[in-house]
Amino acid sequence: MADGTETTYAELRTYTESAAGGLYHLGVQPGDVVALHCPNSLGFIVAAHAVWRLGAVLSPVSLLATEDSIAAQLEDSGASMLLTVAALGETSANAAKKVGVEQVIFLDANNGLQQWFAERRTAPKVKINSASHLAALPYSSGTTALPKGVQLTHENLAMNVMQAKSMGLVKRDDVIFGVLPFFHIYGLTALVNLALATGATLVTMPRFEIDSFLGAHQRFNVTFSFIAPPIAVVLAKHPAVDNYDLSSLRALFSGAASLNADLAAAVEDRLGVHMQQGYGMTETSPMTHINIKPEYDRGAIGEAVPNTSHKLMDPETLEEIDLPDGEKLSEVGELWIQGPQVMRGYLNRPEETAATLTEDGWLRTGDLAVQNAQGHVFIVDRLKELIKYKGYQVPPAELEAALLTHQNVADSAAIGVQREGEEIPKGFVVLQPGVEATEEEKNAIMAHVADRVAPYKKIRELEFLEQIPKSATGKILRRELKIRETER
Repeated sequence: MADGTETTYAELRTYTESAAGGLYHLGVQPGDVVALHCPNSLGFIVAAHAVWRLGAVLSPVSLLATEDSIAAQLEDSGASMLLTVAALGETSANAAKKVGVEQVIFLDANNGLQQWFAERRTAPKVKINSASHLAALPYSSGTTALPKGVQLTHENLAMNVMQAKSMGLVKRDDVIFGVLPFFHIYGLTALVNLALATGATLVTMPRFEIDSFLGAHQRFNVTFSFIAPPIAVVLAKHPAVDNYDLSSLRALFSGAASLNADLAAAVEDRLGVHMQQGYGMTETSPMTHINIKPEYDRGAIGEAVPNTSHKLMDPETLEEIDLPDGEKLSEVGELWIQGPQVMRGYLNRPEETAATLTEDGWLRTGDLAVQNAQGHVFIVDRLKELIKYKGYQVPPAELEAALLTHQNVADSAAIGVQREGEEIPKGFVVLQPGVEATEEEKNAIMAHVADRVAPYKKIRELEFLEQIPKSATGKILRRELKIRETER
């Protein structure tokens, strides 16, 4: 832990067995859904693996969730128990009471983890079918629709760890830093399960704060960090970075959202480390592609992990797009994925499952991409978030990347807004400290973008914000920006 406390793998195994015994004594059976609302901590890891040890289903709850959204998840998932911590307050406990979940355990209370560790109860051996038995029921982020329960089996999770491990993403002697939320599938698989399966050292902290993040890297000689693009922006631009020794870092790995090549290069130039990235979804456990080879283009999500196939499909004709020749890039298409890490489907949502999973097992990601002759994939944007300006398609991510290249821009977002019966591209920026939000500054930033994109992609409006709305893993919540527009 970033606070200096240590746990060995032998202790972790003992803690997990004791916690599983405690949960079994409370009536948890194979197939029961147990919700977990807990910050990054030893307690989260122990509780999650204790649930799996019993053959029960883990449904992690976002730390950003409101009481109503937690209640909706508990009810939709059919959770019979909620594990939480008193440090988070009564929000999740109130949600549980609202929907009739009677068993609420505070892991940091006297009758929580410490009691289970002291009692050292045993749990029975459990036999399950790893290919069909659910292990996790995370809820998709809801950036384009209401959150849905994603059914992931033990085989889904185990195979995804093996896929990443076989590619050498992390090494046994790595000191890995874990600030991305464990409740998200990225953190759950990459930070928790991959680190444990590799036998690496995991240093974790509950939330991102720039000086704590950098200080922990220096103090613990961190060699490898999983981050999201917003942290990459901070590492590329924040002056505090120069105050810390990060020489132990061998690489950074960005996930949860697409990382622009220019931003990746800026981080590499400043820190002198290899900036890697990957791609995945909650529906794919999550990893499907990894770009960890220095010779690969920094803007690519890389190659498919073992036993995984992809193809690009024309969204309208559903015809496959061929690989290009030479140095060219392919036409834009929707990325489809097939592999052992693909979900079983959405819980109690047969129509949405059918719209996402084809009969022959391909997952339609909803992401638009291009690929080169080697099959390396570059994400262009979300299919449903494209801006349509005078019939032309404008990817918001391209505008956001162009905005970030301006020296006075600390963060950015872009959406389409309706003006006089047509959709136009609108940008939102957070300015660097000390920069005044003037009309002159606005015009300068818009001109900067216009010099870097096709004429039809130019930003037609720009607004200054204090903060860009994002999910816990760094995805821009463009839907919230669109709601702001409609409410004006």
